Amino acid sequence: MSSANHSFPIVRRLAADFSIRMVFPFFARRPGCLWFDSNPSEAAMGCSDPPSTRYSFLMSDPLRTLVAYPGDPDPWPTLQGWVRSLPLHRSIDLPPMQGGIAGLIGYEAATWLEAVGASSHNDFPTPAISLGLYDWVIATDHDRGVSWLISQGFAEDPTQTDDDSLRSKRAVERSDEVMAMLEDAMAMLENAMDRPDRPRPSNSPTVAPSLQSNFSSEQFRSAVAEIVERIRAGDFFQVNLAQRLVQRASISSQALFQRLRDSNPAPYSVYYQGAGFEVLSSSPELFIKLNQGCVETRPIKGTVRRTGDLATDLALGDSLLQSEKDRAENIMIVDLMRNDLSRVCTDESVRVRKLCQLERYKFVQHLVSIVEGRLRSDQNVVDLLKACFPGGSITGAPKIEAMRKIAQLEPHCRGPYCGSMGYISCSGDAEFNILIRTITATQDHWLIPVGGGITARSHPEAEEAETWAKAEGILRALPRQARRKDDEQARRFE
Repeated sequence: MSSANHSFPIVRRLAADFSIRMVFPFFARRPGCLWFDSNPSEAAMGCSDPPSTRYSFLMSDPLRTLVAYPGDPDPWPTLQGWVRSLPLHRSIDLPPMQGGIAGLIGYEAATWLEAVGASSHNDFPTPAISLGLYDWVIATDHDRGVSWLISQGFAEDPTQTDDDSLRSKRAVERSDEVMAMLEDAMAMLENAMDRPDRPRPSNSPTVAPSLQSNFSSEQFRSAVAEIVERIRAGDFFQVNLAQRLVQRASISSQALFQRLRDSNPAPYSVYYQGAGFEVLSSSPELFIKLNQGCVETRPIKGTVRRTGDLATDLALGDSLLQSEKDRAENIMIVDLMRNDLSRVCTDESVRVRKLCQLERYKFVQHLVSIVEGRLRSDQNVVDLLKACFPGGSITGAPKIEAMRKIAQLEPHCRGPYCGSMGYISCSGDAEFNILIRTITATQDHWLIPVGGGITARSHPEAEEAETWAKAEGILRALPRQARRKDDEQARRFE
């Protein structure tokens, strides 16, 4: 055991062969389980400045929770109070998440920030904010092959202060409790290994007609055409439009997440168990990263499929890089994010580090840009989130007008989709993804929204096809390859 100078946090190095994946089935049953899974992806093959897959984090049993549904009193001031009261201490030899605040900021959390409205139907209601104060975290550094258990000894009330000796005592007690849980998890794993193997569900692509969209093909194409017409009239530059696919759940969410991370690896994957719902995401997109005052965002705009044929994929990637439509779409969102960051960062620090670089994932290729800045001394991470939320890549531009149009055209609330999952660490660091390539499991159903940015050069048929291409990685993870029999785009992928 090693510890910092104050005797907290309590830090215990775990066995060399430890992996979060081994113990996840045990902790997934715990309240508020969160697994930030930086699953190695193929993105590094496609760009010179790839997203980091260095760290993964597992936590559960938050000391306190902050949960708010659309229409509830504004929870953002409460979050601000939590952050301002969070004990700050950076242990430089540890990964950035060392205990703190973590969880979900759903898409409709923006309704407390701006008068953007919301879709009229909310048939699967989930919180717009669901956050917890996490005392302990299991952190893995994949580069070094090392894992730690970190316990901070926080008070249950984040605004309460107490002396170091009491905090140190709590940190020891909680680390002892988690070590005991790890022993139970390993015993459960050994028992499972002793049982005879059971047949595993196949990933073969069989059709399950139960998958339903909240748009017909004609309705989606009509909505795209309406947006294009409004863009050409000067009302918008770009609007993100999504269809929501729904299927009845047939296996546990924990098992589905394991399948998802295998079939569609991504650098910003996450599993979260909320109260009455779960979020499973294989997101390739970073919304906000804060590291020692430096801010980074990586908006994605521009997508083509991967075919599995190297020559074809290289040609498709090159066509994406040369596409005037896709580059213009990306650059519009870069400008939006530069403007958002300039509200809370020093003016001279906001810059574009990379513009329209190509990143390759298992089923798609994306254009990704990197915008960065330095947070002003009078601003904190909540100010940063409020200035930028939700990410411009999943709204459009101008952001407020685009979100109002989304609320008019999309039949149902987005829920977690296009919101963010992330953490605010007592180290002072923070990281939030954008919840694309995401399943929300609730009421025995899987909700799988997929969308894309519409511009003046968009073609309705091509935009619909792009949503199915983005869905492919998720659909491959389902126990049955769920697609609508009567959908032309779905048949293209058989």
